[in-house]
Parts: sequence; structure tokens; C-alpha cells
Amino acid sequence: MEATMKAPSPIPNVLSIAGTDPTGGAGIQADLKTFSALGAYGMSAITAVVAQNTRGVRGVAALAPDFVAAQIDAVFEDVRVDAVKIGMVANAAIIRAVADRLRAHGARNVVFDPVMVAKSGDPLLDPEAVAALRAELIPLATLITPNLPEAAVLLDRSDDWTPEQMTEALPALRALGPDWVLLKGGHLAGSLESTDLLAGPSGTQSFSAPRIATTNDHGTGCTLSAAIAALLPQMPMEQAVGRAKSYLQGALAAADQLDVGKGHGPLHHFHALWK
Repeated sequence: MEATMKAPSPIPNVLSIAGTDPTGGAGIQADLKTFSALGAYGMSAITAVVAQNTRGVRGVAALAPDFVAAQIDAVFEDVRVDAVKIGMVANAAIIRAVADRLRAHGARNVVFDPVMVAKSGDPLLDPEAVAALRAELIPLATLITPNLPEAAVLLDRSDDWTPEQMTEALPALRALGPDWVLLKGGHLAGSLESTDLLAGPSGTQSFSAPRIATTNDHGTGCTLSAAIAALLPQMPMEQAVGRAKSYLQGALAAADQLDVGKGHGPLHHFHALWK
């Protein structure tokens, strides 16, 4: 009797819902590069068109919420969507539109990077939008990936952290409604390593990596959350986070091979492919 051949797993289809970056280091452009590098087919629904480069943001034009919703509907009504990554959502109306369409389509493997604070420390969402984010989007998420300034906004606390306080904050972040929380420790001062904490139904796990001295670090949060979204349909959460962290380290370590811009340049998303 011939052995039954196992059908190959389908290539994951992953949708990014986010803003743009003309120089390609963050946002939709970084997400699509990351999906491709990790073996997933990338799709996008744009929330805002951003005029920015490696030196900063010059302007943001948020799209109409109905048009954001129409993009999401167009994808889900035609394509099997295995995971969704959410990045910049711009305002409360767009947040509500995104949440409504994800609920309607039964989206799964939703990875939400709550982009709320710029590298400069300036807020990117007003209080109404933050409230909508807490009430509408976070409860739909399989995983949220806040950094420490973003976690401070979500928990309405000061942005002053110790490693112990990171651990203590995990239950409050999970109480907001996601299945899993990855609290990123890159902003924690005084350590040669960056440690992220993953908390979920199976407990808490830490992921540490050496800090890499480079100014080409634009889009690290976008890239990490996109990597997890690309991998999540292929493996369990803990493994997906570990693999995504390794991919990010490689992209950071190889970033200085690129010569893009005069400010904080992009990561090398294709470091393992471009030899």
C-alpha cells in the first residue's frame, strides 16, 4: 500500500492594517517586507498616508474610516486571511471601523502593535482614540506588543519602569482583553540586553537579546509585530515570538549594510536572502 502523502501547508496570507512610510523602513512597507522574508503572502489596508523619512514625520493624512473599512472588506471577501497585523490606526473613527470589520469577518491571529507614542515622546493618539483603542481593538487581539511608553499610556501610569514593574504590569495589560501580551523592554535603561516579557494562558516567558549599537533602528516595533503575525499561522505563540525576535536581531545586526537616509535608517529585512 502506498504511503499517504501529506499535503503541504498553504502559504499564510497575512493582512497589515497600518500607515505608510515613503522611505520603506516602517509601517505598511516594513510589514510587507517582513511577511515576504518569513514566507508569508502580504496584503495591506492603509489607514493613513504619512509624509516621513529617516529624520522624522512631516505630515499625516488619515483616510476616511469608510474607505479603510472598504479595503478590509475587499480582502476578507476574496482571500483566506490567516493573520492580521495592526499598526498605526490614526484616530478613534478609524479604530472603530477597523474593529467593526474584524469582528464581522471573524479575524483570527490578530497581532496589534499599539502605536501611540513617537520616538520623540510625542503622543500620536488623542485621549478619545486611546479610549477607543482600549474598548474596541485590544479585546479583539490575540497578541498586543506595547513598548514601555505605550504600556504606560494603556495603564494610565507614569513612564518610569523597573524590571520588576514590567512583570507586575502584565496582569493589568492582559485584563484589557488580549489573549497574550508581549511587553517590550527596549526602553528600559541601564542594561546591555533588551528583555521582552510574553504573558498568556500558559504563563510568562522572557526573551532577551544583546543590544545592537546602530542608528539604523527605524521600524523595529513594526517589524517585530509583523514577524509574529507572519509566523503565528505556522507555529504556537511562544515559538512564533522566539523566531520573530531572532529575525529582528538579524535584521538589526545587518542594518548597517544599508545606506538609506541621513537619520534613523531602516533594518535589513532581507538580511538572510541578500548574500
